[in-house]
Amino acid sequence: MVDRKGKGFRRKTRDKLSKHPRQRGKLTITRILQKFNNNDKVAIVIEPSWHYGMPHPRYHGLVGTVVGKRGNCYEVELEFNGEKKLLIVHPAHLKKVG
Repeated sequence: MVDRKGKGFRRKTRDKLSKHPRQRGKLTITRILQKFNNNDKVAIVIEPSWHYGMPHPRYHGLVGTVVGKRGNCYEVELEFNGEKKLLIVHPAHLKKVG
């Protein structure tokens, strides 16, 4: 039996971290420079073309709360498997909810 080769960060994310061909290309500057306030609800939607501040793909699609700012990124608190997690995420990977 052959051992699995890849154990990297983007393993098994072929569909999750790929875009439709018409959605490909450069990001808009407004997506990179968007601002959030504390206690804003945000959804983690990973932008595959922007690697800086990318959270682990297991958190893709989850909703959390902005707790603070750290450099250019935001601290997002969410509950995952019954535990509170603190993620440091770049705004390119966040979308405001509600």
